[in-house]
Amino acid sequence: MPEDQNTDPNARQQSIELALENSERRFRRVVELSPIAKVMIGATGQIEMVNAQAEIVFGYPRSELLGQPIEMLVPDRFRQHHPGLRSAFFRAPQSRPMGAGRDLYGLRKDGSEFPVEIGLNPIETEDGTMVLSAIVDISDRKRLEERFRRVVESSPSAMVMIRANGEIEMVNAQAEIVFGYPRSELLGQPVEMLVPERFRTHHPRLRGAFFRAPQSRPMGAGRDLYGLRKDGSEFPVEIGLNPIETEDGTMVLSAIVDISDRKHREDRIQAALKEKDVLLGEVHHRVKNNLQVIHSLLDLQSSKIADVAALRLLRESQNRIKSMALIHQTLYESRDFGRVDFNNFLGNLVPVLVSSYSAHPGQIQLLINAAEVSLPINAAIPCGLIVNELISNALKHAFPGGRRGQVKIDVARELDDDIVLSVSDDGVGIPADLDLANATTLGLQLITLLAEQLGGAMTMYRSNPTRFLMRFPTKS
Repeated sequence: MPEDQNTDPNARQQSIELALENSERRFRRVVELSPIAKVMIGATGQIEMVNAQAEIVFGYPRSELLGQPIEMLVPDRFRQHHPGLRSAFFRAPQSRPMGAGRDLYGLRKDGSEFPVEIGLNPIETEDGTMVLSAIVDISDRKRLEERFRRVVESSPSAMVMIRANGEIEMVNAQAEIVFGYPRSELLGQPVEMLVPERFRTHHPRLRGAFFRAPQSRPMGAGRDLYGLRKDGSEFPVEIGLNPIETEDGTMVLSAIVDISDRKHREDRIQAALKEKDVLLGEVHHRVKNNLQVIHSLLDLQSSKIADVAALRLLRESQNRIKSMALIHQTLYESRDFGRVDFNNFLGNLVPVLVSSYSAHPGQIQLLINAAEVSLPINAAIPCGLIVNELISNALKHAFPGGRRGQVKIDVARELDDDIVLSVSDDGVGIPADLDLANATTLGLQLITLLAEQLGGAMTMYRSNPTRFLMRFPTKS
């Protein structure tokens, strides 16, 4: 009976050899088709195999590489140390990057050098251990990195790049100027050396929070930030944070601007504004006092006037002066010299008018609705005088013979930013022959003129209730 082929040692050996040959062919095909340059060498440094990409990268045909020492692909300045480094690898072969942390270069046939990254992989063969090197030309990446470094270096802002552990990886020339340190004293140091002591405790936690969710953003939005110079002095800064992906993981590039000059300008502006406020307050105070002096002089003069009509005209003039004085008093007391709280103004004016026209307490009910309305001073004075005239007219004419009633003042801001003023009463009404456009009394003439000054239009309703309605534009 013939011996089973599966138990024939020769057949089994042939099968193993065939499998090895197929495996080697597949290996060589994979290496040959790799888009990365591949070079395999033995322990003596002799080149045993290269692929097509290696021919392209180094500029040699394969025939000029095989059997040659690997040092032919190493720049002259590195050749002396290369055999020793190669021997160290073969004493403890393991897959790893070559020259971690160092810049590596290859040498082309034409003598030009180019930056490379090299991965080393030990391969066991019949002829002993060899190393298959995967060589990547990183010239394009290096050009981009160099362009990036030049941009950072020439930036007018101080630029500081740090790792996740806070170690300073890179700084530019402006950072040296701003912080007062030479570059050599910054690189590799914790970034907290540039942070004032009172903020250092919390800085690592804030840094960690950024690296957990890195995104471009300003640092410490809404807070005052400060840097610390080498001489111990602090200065105000603005900082923009930008995550940068690198081979060593995510880093953050900080753009730091010294805003000392801006802060000084802001302080000067604030001081000037404060000075201006003091001056404006004094102006309003003096204008109010001067108007009160005039009011008092007219009051003294009125004591010597027997003519009832003249006395009435004098009192009306006093009320107008009092109205303007109250505007300046309201401004002085509010310390907002640009706008007048009209509700507060009316609350002070109306009782003065009631007292002036000797209305009995409780006889006339006064309602004021002007909450949340403030007017610029150029609108507040004419508007205040209009209100003065309208309320005075109501108190003089609407309630004869001790008649009881109500006077209502409404001031509101519309959605289009117009102001609507309404003064109404439930008195006897306005005579049918009174024409507002052709009024002969000073008070009604003033109302028309002041309404035009405000760019508004006055509408009169004669009764049920009597009402004067004016709408005028103003800025919020």
